[in-house]
Amino acid sequence: MSTQSSDVVLPASLLDTDLYKFTMQQAVLHHFPGVEGTYRFTHRDKDVFFTRECFERFERSASQFGKLQLKPEEREWLSKACPYLTPKYLDYLSSYRFKPEQLRLRFEPIPEDADKDARREPSTRGHIKIDAVGPWQETILWEVPLMACLSEIYFTTVDKDWSYDGQEEQAYEKAKTLLEAGCTFSEFGTRRRRSYHTQDLIMKAILRAQSDVPNAPGKVAGTSNMHFAMKYNVVPVGTIAHEWFMGVGALKGYEHANGMALKLWEEVYPNVLQIALTDTFSTEAFYKDFLADPHYARQWTGLRQDSGDPFVFAPRAKEIYQQLGVDHTSKTIIFSDALNVEKALRLKKQCDEIGFRCAFGIGTSLSNDFSRVSTGGKEKSRALNMVIKLSSVDGKPTVKISDDITKNTGDPTTVRLVKGIFGIPITDKDEVIH
Repeated sequence: MSTQSSDVVLPASLLDTDLYKFTMQQAVLHHFPGVEGTYRFTHRDKDVFFTRECFERFERSASQFGKLQLKPEEREWLSKACPYLTPKYLDYLSSYRFKPEQLRLRFEPIPEDADKDARREPSTRGHIKIDAVGPWQETILWEVPLMACLSEIYFTTVDKDWSYDGQEEQAYEKAKTLLEAGCTFSEFGTRRRRSYHTQDLIMKAILRAQSDVPNAPGKVAGTSNMHFAMKYNVVPVGTIAHEWFMGVGALKGYEHANGMALKLWEEVYPNVLQIALTDTFSTEAFYKDFLADPHYARQWTGLRQDSGDPFVFAPRAKEIYQQLGVDHTSKTIIFSDALNVEKALRLKKQCDEIGFRCAFGIGTSLSNDFSRVSTGGKEKSRALNMVIKLSSVDGKPTVKISDDITKNTGDPTTVRLVKGIFGIPITDKDEVIH
């Protein structure tokens, strides 16, 4: 991140986050003011450890997030770039300050390093636990910049076996390939970026590629990162995240949570930002509400695919639109799950054949695609496989089922309850991250 000393890492600005955090914050303020919201960090790769040095540096950095505030020129830019953000909301955002006291941060050493931890040795290996607890309208902004901060600290403290050599050229070639193949794509890499500098290099590279092939059929649609959208004068891009559906389900009931989430969203954004995320409780569960009220299929621009097999998504979506008598060729599918260039090209070909418009949100493949220097570039330098998810609202557990139906997030009892409501099998292979 750009605002840093040799020790502390902070976001470049309050805008150094993704658009959908602001659009969802405005929706939460409209529909659920005062509701308590807790977010929880999960690091999925249990064989990758943080160190006490890394944790303490992260702790020092997080304690200074309160220094961030919206600048007047940023507010002015937001009012023009995002006219759906109301003056009332921009007033709120101008007064917003992160409250580090909302964070519960813990370092848990692995048993093998217990003696080292007793001596407070910086190299002690362990796991990091993070909870953000407070009003949902406030805690909603912690996720993206906190993860970006932790990633940058990890890769400048624990894992330093990498370099920036070739990063800009690599991103340029990826972008050029996508553009020449007719792909419309956006940069979605903030949360798991290797560093602020990496994302900055990537933005320069993909925009240079677009400039160098002006007649290519593809397009750089923009970036999800508001700071870089402002810096490079590109469109800020975003949809809805799982947390909106998760929170609505916990507060309003799960049986028709998808339909209720769309309804409440549309009340705040009646004519914009209408790409529906389908997989919070599984896409088939989403389609039950989608089929029950054809308004959303007609009104909303399209759908976002974010888990499961992406190659079954468009054919199934075509079936659903046809059942509703809606022309699927007027709709867009946004693909955003673990994309790389090769997968995007195959999905583009499929959508062209079926008749869907499509676009791609590409994250880690752009912002954290590195190799290990010690292997001469032969081995990948793995990105942190981490998430921060909404874990409860007003004390009620929230869950995500996804289209990888054995990989679930949230309270195990509530996961089983929600799977039962939607007729999703519960198996002995289920993995519940809590």
